[in-house]
Amino acid sequence: MDILLVILGFALMLTGIIGSFLPILPGPPISWVGLLLLYFTSVIPMDWLFLGITLVIAVLVLGLDYIIPVIGTRKFGGSKAGMIGTTIGLLVAIIFPIFGLFGIVIWPFIGALAGELLNRADHKKALKSAFGSFLGFLTGTFLKFLVATVYLGLFISKVWEYKEVLFPFFNG
Repeated sequence: MDILLVILGFALMLTGIIGSFLPILPGPPISWVGLLLLYFTSVIPMDWLFLGITLVIAVLVLGLDYIIPVIGTRKFGGSKAGMIGTTIGLLVAIIFPIFGLFGIVIWPFIGALAGELLNRADHKKALKSAFGSFLGFLTGTFLKFLVATVYLGLFISKVWEYKEVLFPFFNG
């Protein structure tokens, strides 16, 4: 049962990292559930303080992911159309990975610009607003990715610490 929990926890860790880039999946909370599963094994002692702190961080980052893009958009004079365009651009990058990892950066910007151009006639203001929407999106995404990656590191270090007990069949 412990090995199953470790495997499921690791899968949730990877899903959390992917969720850092996909607006549909809440990356850090999914990664946190992976940590929780690890602590449900019979081998690793329960640490409620650690789990509580990491849960608060995951929920905080989830909330900030909704606030940061709005701040970036408003600071640069953007509109809701720019934020929607950013999300559509990200979905295009995921569905049609034409430019690979670079596409995850360029398509949200193109989407934000298209949204802003549809919303206003002034191209200069639309470009500035699109940049704000895009910057907010990148900041939120980076923050989610950072937290999910740190959680993965914590997961791996805890598994490594208890590897002999978790995986006795590898101890020759």
